[in-house]
Amino acid sequence: MTTAVPPMDSPFPERAPTAPTTPTATATAGAGTATAGRPRWERPAYVALLLATAVLLLWNLGASGYANSFYSAAVQAGSESWKAFFFGSSDAGNSITVDKPPAALWPMALSVRLFGLGGWQILVPQALMGVGTTAVLYAAVRRHFGPAAALLSGTAFALTPVAALMFRFNNPDALLTLLLTVTVYCVLRALDGAHTKWLVWAGVAVGFAFLTKTLQAFVILPPLALVYAVCAPTRLRRRLGQLLVAGAAMVVAGGWWVAIVELWPASSRPYIGGSQNNSFLELTLGYNGLGRINGNETGSVGGGARAGGGGGGGGGWGETGIDRLFSANIGGQISWLLPAALVLLVTGLVITWRARRATDSLEGMARAAFLVWGGALLITALVFSYMQGIFHEYYTVALSPFVAALVGMGVAMLWEERGSKAAALTLSGTLALTAWWSYVLLGRSTGYLPWLRWTVLVAGLAAAAGLLLGARLGRRFVLGAAALGLGAALAGPLAYCLTTVDSTRGGSIVTAGPAVAGGRGGMGMRFFGAGELPPGAGPQGGVPQQGRPGQQGQGRQGGVPGGGPQGQGGPRQFPGGQGGQAGGGRGERGPQNAGGGPGGLLNGTKASKEATAALRKDAAKYTWAAAAIGAQNAASYQLASGEPVMPIGGFNGSDPSPTLAKFQEYVRTGKVHYFIGDNDSAGSEGQGMRGGGPGGGTSSAISSWIKANFRSTTVGGATFYDLTAPLNGTSAPS
Repeated sequence: MTTAVPPMDSPFPERAPTAPTTPTATATAGAGTATAGRPRWERPAYVALLLATAVLLLWNLGASGYANSFYSAAVQAGSESWKAFFFGSSDAGNSITVDKPPAALWPMALSVRLFGLGGWQILVPQALMGVGTTAVLYAAVRRHFGPAAALLSGTAFALTPVAALMFRFNNPDALLTLLLTVTVYCVLRALDGAHTKWLVWAGVAVGFAFLTKTLQAFVILPPLALVYAVCAPTRLRRRLGQLLVAGAAMVVAGGWWVAIVELWPASSRPYIGGSQNNSFLELTLGYNGLGRINGNETGSVGGGARAGGGGGGGGGWGETGIDRLFSANIGGQISWLLPAALVLLVTGLVITWRARRATDSLEGMARAAFLVWGGALLITALVFSYMQGIFHEYYTVALSPFVAALVGMGVAMLWEERGSKAAALTLSGTLALTAWWSYVLLGRSTGYLPWLRWTVLVAGLAAAAGLLLGARLGRRFVLGAAALGLGAALAGPLAYCLTTVDSTRGGSIVTAGPAVAGGRGGMGMRFFGAGELPPGAGPQGGVPQQGRPGQQGQGRQGGVPGGGPQGQGGPRQFPGGQGGQAGGGRGERGPQNAGGGPGGLLNGTKASKEATAALRKDAAKYTWAAAAIGAQNAASYQLASGEPVMPIGGFNGSDPSPTLAKFQEYVRTGKVHYFIGDNDSAGSEGQGMRGGGPGGGTSSAISSWIKANFRSTTVGGATFYDLTAPLNGTSAPS
């Protein structure tokens, strides 16, 4: 039996007079659907949460410009061509698609079509998705754990550094995270009464998540389907039938676009970027699918275990292992509350263990909620921890709603049970663990707010002690200790979020917060010396070198991954801190900076005014104003000029698109004006004239043919080859 608790005004929903009085029921008495008798503070607090989230995500949003120009160029193309919009083409000439399905591009392309091209127009839809994710998460947690738990979950999510980063960026992960949260919400609604309608909506959400980032959408399906099959309050045959119907809805929602693309004649649609055989199914199962798990990523330039093999099995993308998410590079992105979430998951399951299997009771529904959110967290975390292919720190944004939900639910349940010594000790210990882990994470960035590190530790430990003594010292003391503990737990991630929104983030690999030294995970596990590339990445492209801050291409053990500045002028410093965390390539450069790794793999070169003017001149006469190797290089010129630029070889320059014969045909028929070669300002020999990976031979063959047969001129530091002026002075050679 639980011990008596001193009377106080609990911030969690009052239990109904008829609620069961067993310990398990007491712990979950707030787990009913709370729609009537809302506390007065709930609506203002909910509105304040959404407004604060919107301010955080919209503040200084334009500082990152076009953010990831690879996707911004596709957005620009989709705003001008409905065909490019449908396929997700990199250019309005529809030469090749991005290496993902197009769903994440559609909201941004519609925004640009309505309001014009610009950084704000591209990124505002992403920020609104962050607000929407907060709202869905709030609704999911509130339904069974009350408004205070929901408010805590929403706050924890909004203050997750990687969420503050990716909902201000134009990668597909923002929409994916929203859809995964919607999926869990719909499954919980379906469990609460065995509603087929809600399970079908969950299938629809997963289908659209597949059209956002392919197989990553399916990672959370096993625990969700298993929980429903076991716990839904209806007979087994009906449960299985409902799951089949939901699966059919998922196939329809995600498969219609795939069917059209696969049935569309290849000669009249763009090449499927990221594939080697112009097949979306190949892309899904290979480079963007199983290849991410086992490292066999055909078309990738270095990276996976089979491509290089760093210690621990992660190759150029960092060590794999159970502690990957807590490593130097990744820990500050997602793991602030991850230890607490794991402890609270176990605690919630222990408290509700005696509940009925079915979800037709308060306790059963509470346990199902822990199983669903916890299952989604665990399976996603395990995949991220052990995948041997391409892995970036920002992928972990998919974990943020799962972590936040478990924290809100677990704290609410322990608060209800705080009269129990075991519950009070668990709540106090979880807070102390969170404070200590924040102290560790804040210490990984030299010179970053040293006062905050110690303040968080001391305040957190003091609050933890206060929660243990709360039953003796009364209501005000306990509430004060709870408030102090909440502030200590969220102070570290809040500082990282403020650093993130106050700085420029651009390129293909971005991270939240300040720079950190050393590191495991992401692309920063292994460092390479000057002139050295990872094993499996030859001189024709490959993974960029790592270095110390301020250096390019000179790595050493223990340095900051990527090195170099993170944007034009660098990010403004949060008081007492450092600039943005370095990433791959030549640092996380802003959208206007040159460089970005060999061949412009991670970021494009800066398009000069002279180059932009040349591309715009007589552009209406050509399908493509220019062509360049690698999508980032092409994107920079396309965004600057507003004219289509063909990305030869796709993102990596390794896709066999177009073939040399096809490109020669384009030149003979006058569809391409210029080829853009090396950029002097990038400081890399032959940049834009090479491609890596299996299809890199195609890019190299095209560039060699151009160099041998066409006149070149330097325009604003870049080498332009006029494809209408062959060296023989007559017609384009074949």
